[in-house]
Amino acid sequence: MTGGAGGPWVAGVDEAGRGPWAGPVVAAAVVLHAPIPGVTDSKRLTARARERAAPLIREGAAAWALGRAEAEEIDALNIRQATLLAMRRAVAGVSASLPVAEARVDGREVPRELPCPARAVVGGDAAEPAIAAASVLAKTQRDAEMVALDELYPGYGFAQHKGYGTAAHRQALEARGACPVHRRSFAPVRRVLGG
Repeated sequence: MTGGAGGPWVAGVDEAGRGPWAGPVVAAAVVLHAPIPGVTDSKRLTARARERAAPLIREGAAAWALGRAEAEEIDALNIRQATLLAMRRAVAGVSASLPVAEARVDGREVPRELPCPARAVVGGDAAEPAIAAASVLAKTQRDAEMVALDELYPGYGFAQHKGYGTAAHRQALEARGACPVHRRSFAPVRRVLGG
């Protein structure tokens, strides 16, 4: 949201993919001119509703950007630090388009070394329209990438479970071992690898 036609610009920030055993964690930062009807916390929307909302957000936002941390970065840093890194990258991207006055980050923690002041907003994806929009962009981007990874690494079921820890994913891991996008620092993957 903004305080007027030229700002001050406020970016909403959220992520998708902290919990899965495979794939990146993806963050989005979104600056809105005004709330976009029908956009709320991505977890409250069906996949179809998210897919309808994402282009409306991209077209209607004053600015938006994505940031990510790959499985290798997650393993090297830990998922908490990798999530903050993805958020930092998203905020840097949106700040390159607009002079962002503040980033409002869903959750209890904000990344350090941002190009603007930031504050954490617990439950922000339900309370702040820009954070809700960011949650939708992060989720739809990550889901699309997991569908693409399913073609690159068939047999794991990424298109269905998006890398989350399902029984089918566990069975595929046990049968096939880990592929390059698995998070080897996560206990279920480590166990399958004999670590």
